[in-house]
This record gives sequence, C-alpha cells and structure tokens, in this order.
Amino acid sequence: MEINRQAAGEVLALAAETGVKFVRLQVTDFTGSLKNLAITIEELNRALEGRLTFDSAIIEGFSGSREREILLIPDPETFVIFPWRPRDGAVARLICQAADLDGNPYPTCSRTILRKNLDALRERGWWFRIGAEIEFFLFHVGEQGLPTTVTHDQAGYCDLTPVDLGENARRDMVLTLQEMGIKVRSSHHEVSPGQHEIGLGEGEALEMADRITTFKFVVRTVAQRHGLHASFMPRPLAGRRGSGVKLHLTLWREEENLFADGEDPGRFSTTARRFAAGLLAHAPALAAVTNPLVNSYKRLVPDGFHPVLAAWSTDSRATMLRMPAPAGDEPHLLLRSPDPTANSYLALAGILAAGLDGVDSGLELPEPVPGTVDGDLDTLRDAVRTNGLPRHLEAALSAFGTNTVLRGALGDEFCRRYAEFKEQEWLGFLTAVHPWEIDTYLARY
Repeated sequence: MEINRQAAGEVLALAAETGVKFVRLQVTDFTGSLKNLAITIEELNRALEGRLTFDSAIIEGFSGSREREILLIPDPETFVIFPWRPRDGAVARLICQAADLDGNPYPTCSRTILRKNLDALRERGWWFRIGAEIEFFLFHVGEQGLPTTVTHDQAGYCDLTPVDLGENARRDMVLTLQEMGIKVRSSHHEVSPGQHEIGLGEGEALEMADRITTFKFVVRTVAQRHGLHASFMPRPLAGRRGSGVKLHLTLWREEENLFADGEDPGRFSTTARRFAAGLLAHAPALAAVTNPLVNSYKRLVPDGFHPVLAAWSTDSRATMLRMPAPAGDEPHLLLRSPDPTANSYLALAGILAAGLDGVDSGLELPEPVPGTVDGDLDTLRDAVRTNGLPRHLEAALSAFGTNTVLRGALGDEFCRRYAEFKEQEWLGFLTAVHPWEIDTYLARY
C-alpha cells in the first residue's frame, strides 16, 4: 500500500506543534467494532511509514491458528486530536487499514474493501456521496458501571427540556463531533423514551464511513462522561420503536448529480431508478451486512413503523427505500433498512455494489408501494410474505452465501470468514433459552 509521505510529514509536524503525547491507531474489525492500539509519540513516525506490525486478530478475532502478522497503515487525513482529553499531553487518533507484510491490502480489512470498490467507481469518473441520520438510546448505568435498560427520560418525538433529559448530553455530542471536523446537520429526541437521533452532513463514501465509525465512538464516550450508556442496539426495548440508520445516497460525476434527470428536475434519472432496482434485487443478501445481528430482525417487523418490504415508495414507512420528491434537496435515494450496528465500510461497499449491478444490468424499477399500506397491517403482513426483507439472521446469511455480486465486491475470503462468524452467532442464539420461552412453556408443558 502506498504511503503519502507529504501527508505523513504534516501529521508529524502538527503532532509536535500541539503537544500530542499519545496516538490511538484505530481499526474496525469485520463485525464493525472499533479496535484501538495506543502508541507514544516517539513511535508515530514508524507507524506513518507503515512499519508497525500487529496480530490479525485485531480485525478478525481469535480463531485458532489463523492469526497472522499484519501491518497497520494509518491514513494521515484521519488525524484528529480528542477534544475531551487534556491539551497538556494531548491524545490523537489515526484510522488505519491493514496490509500483509509485503504491503498488499489485507483481504478481511473492511476499510480496504470499501476503498477497493471506490477505486473501481472512480475509474468510471463517478463519486459516491452519502448523508446519514443515526438513532441510538441513552440508558442509565447500574452497579459496577454496567448498562441497564432504564431509559434516561420518558420524552417523545422532538420533545424539549425538561422532558428531554438527554438534551445536554446530545448537545455535547454535537459540539464534540464539530470540534473533530464532522459536520452535523440536526439532532433531536426520537419517538421512544431515551431515544435520540443525530444527522451527519453529506460526504464522500470513505469519509462518511470514517465519520459514522467516529460518531459511534464519540457518542459512547460523551454519554459515559454524563454517567450514561449509549446503545446502538437495533431494538433494546420490547414494545418500543427500534433504532435505524437513514442513508441519503447519490452518485456524482464532477458537479453533476447522476440521480437527477437533467431535462426534468422533478424526476429521477434512469441511473437513479436502476441503482434503486439493484438495491431491491439484492436486498435479502445485503441485509447480512446492513442488519448484522440477531436483534436486527426484531426491528424489521410489520408494525407499520419499521421498514419490512424490499420495495420503494415516496412516503411509506414500510419500504426499505424511499425516492422522495425533490424539495430543495438534490434528488437522492433514502435507504431506511440499515441499523447502526452495521460495519459502515462493509455496508457502503455492499450498497454500492448492489446499486451498480442494477445500473450495469439495466434493471427495471418495480411499481412503488402506496403509503396507505402502513395503516393496514393485514395487507402489510401479506406483502411481507411475498416481498419482505429477511425475517431473521439465518435467512439473510443464506441469501448472502449465494450472492455473487456481493461476493465479488467484498471478496471470497472475507465472505467466508464473515459467514463463519455470523453462523456461530446464530447457533448461539438458537441454543439459548429465552425468558419468553420459560414464561410461556415451562408451567404448561
């Protein structure tokens, strides 16, 4: 992997100028968890030169004798000083990619996978840009610092102080994100008690994947400083709405939005419609990376509030995809099915691959679903049986295992390792006995 010597030199100069003493080298494992290796400032030059080795378990987990030595290659453009740490002896971070000892991209590094797909896109002269709205819960912390499921407030949609007790924490999250160079468009209290949403400004795909990863780290750090626990679990509370991620998707060629119809600004282009058709065609397999947990599918239920259909609409809550009529914004696709536990690099790589397959294959977009389906649960449940998103993780993994488009985008080795890991997670769920089963069956049978 090529090292940007000039950018590396600028990082060294900035670190010296600002008194940085420690640098956290951050890398995302294939489950989406952020991993961290702290080095002293004296080791920064060696790290920036790509000479720092570490065990591949940092991105793959421990699995017998498979671990190998890898290089952690920092991206100098991701250097930022943590604003919550003292300036005397400051702490900074660099986001890394993994390479083998010969400097070749490591096949199970999720950031490397996204970059590979974006490099191929740039050969067309295209750019993939994304905005994101991310939901999460704030819970009280119990004994020994362990999180509870007791929400921090009982507020509802867009409530204010004093009902919204999380407003101060959310404000500090926004200010911290802005200090770290991340544009925030909006923030508010969501529908469920203790639930919040922060919207991030649009950015190029790799930049946005970095932002989303950093966002989750910052939100949890700031929540902890307020004595709270921030959870991105898709549905932590029964009977309450779950947390999702709304992604605003556009393709660009220089200054031209390829999703806009040049002759009619009120219409989507053929490229947009085919990209949308690709997302719908690959929806079952795509769910394995955009909705990666057993719990993810407890959010994707036909209740009239959550996305459950591999379909599109202009205004339905039940469809995974919306194509809203332009109203001041650039024409864009709104993907509503992902949840915040997804590995952002893998999710964006999969979304791009699915959409481009629709463009390249000339797929036709089916008719939209009317918004009236949201209020008719019987009709909605019938639609789920014929055109629904996967009902559980095993169904998503089954579709993922046979999808050649996603396998081509993510790589054979990654897909194999990811499927092995997730199948073990599913097996663990199947062999666990849930309290609901005890309550329902123990006395009766």
